[in-house]
Amino acid sequence: MTVTTIDFDARTTGIEGLFIITMKQVEDERGTVREFYRESAFVDAGLGSLGPWLQVNATSTHRGGLRGLHAEDMVKLVAVVSGEAFGAYVDTRSDSPTWGQVVTATLLPGMQVLVPRGVANGFQATGPGDTEYLYCFDQEWVPGMAGAGCNPLDPALGIAWPIPIDAADRSQISEKDHRAPLFSDLDRVVR
Repeated sequence: MTVTTIDFDARTTGIEGLFIITMKQVEDERGTVREFYRESAFVDAGLGSLGPWLQVNATSTHRGGLRGLHAEDMVKLVAVVSGEAFGAYVDTRSDSPTWGQVVTATLLPGMQVLVPRGVANGFQATGPGDTEYLYCFDQEWVPGMAGAGCNPLDPALGIAWPIPIDAADRSQISEKDHRAPLFSDLDRVVR
């Protein structure tokens, strides 16, 4: 049996506290096992303990569908489980040296993004068929919770979504996300 291992790796981005992570992966003739979360690996990489998770969501999004940009008062660990996505992240924290910065990344199975409190998270499903996206939260989501959201189509953010978005097509963008404020209209979120 041939076994291939990819080691855990966490790399910094242009947003303070936002990390792109390669999961530890072991592959053999049967398929692949990915470590979604191993506390010791996160601690050894200087990311600290992320547990316990208080809510875990999974979404299935059709190709071209866009979700976000949402910056709730919670730490998120997100990943594509199957399919492919284009992730976009915007720092909305008023006290952050990277306030207003935008980071984008192509997300494939085996990759994760650690999203700190106050950094907006959004993605567009780009693979064929549906994309399965997993979110782990350190807080339970409740209506009206602290945080911010900004319009993912805001031209000032300069996000080049790979699949053109028709703002009137609800299979591509929700009414809530389409009507979210422009980044310039946000009250700075303090973290």
